[in-house]
Amino acid sequence: MIRIINLYKSFGTKQVLQGVNLDIYDGETITIMGSSGEGKTVLLKNIIGLMKPDRGSIIVDGTDITKVDNRTLRNVQKKFGYLFQGSALFDSMNVFENVAFGLRHQNLSYEELTKKVKLYLSYVGLEGIENMYPSELSGGMKKRVALARAVAYNPQYILYDEPTTGLDPQTAETITDLIISLQKKLNVTSVVVTHDLKAAIKVSQRIAFLSKGKIVAIEEPKKILNSQEPLIKEFVSAAML
Repeated sequence: MIRIINLYKSFGTKQVLQGVNLDIYDGETITIMGSSGEGKTVLLKNIIGLMKPDRGSIIVDGTDITKVDNRTLRNVQKKFGYLFQGSALFDSMNVFENVAFGLRHQNLSYEELTKKVKLYLSYVGLEGIENMYPSELSGGMKKRVALARAVAYNPQYILYDEPTTGLDPQTAETITDLIISLQKKLNVTSVVVTHDLKAAIKVSQRIAFLSKGKIVAIEEPKKILNSQEPLIKEFVSAAML
């Protein structure tokens, strides 16, 4: 379980997170939605420890990662897979090397490494592309390779930063189906940041709305479209345009 307690983060004079409180339950997929610039990605990077908050706590399985040394933080970070918005593949490495990047620290034989890479590529429907380079891949394929790399660590938690942004509707649908499939197959907890209301409703057990630096509402997906909460109604109306 992840608990976020009274979390604040500023950049200079710009206050981004202003007292975020959120519990993320084991095994669920929760989506965080909000307008551009509300700090959704900043929140994700704080959860995984890529950023340090100004104050507040982030407790991951009983460990407050805002108050630990770097070694302890790295051990907690091993529990996470992270899908970056731009995929963040290494252009100089082929698909095999990208997916294997984190696995090379596990003292695996070449045969074991190859077996794992093939397995995780099969999870995202990309068998047989190990020798291709990122420049040869479509946007959707890059997302899927990045997702294979993220799950190769066998994480307990997967964080998705705008997983469908920049993709055509059919490819976006493929990515949302993968989020659901991997959550079930790997029994992971997933945190999704997205502007895509359709994807959020499809993949989530709960949707949290971030506004003015705080979580202002949490709702079940099936209740979103008929919600009478003003902020949710406003967001749904904008998403339907």
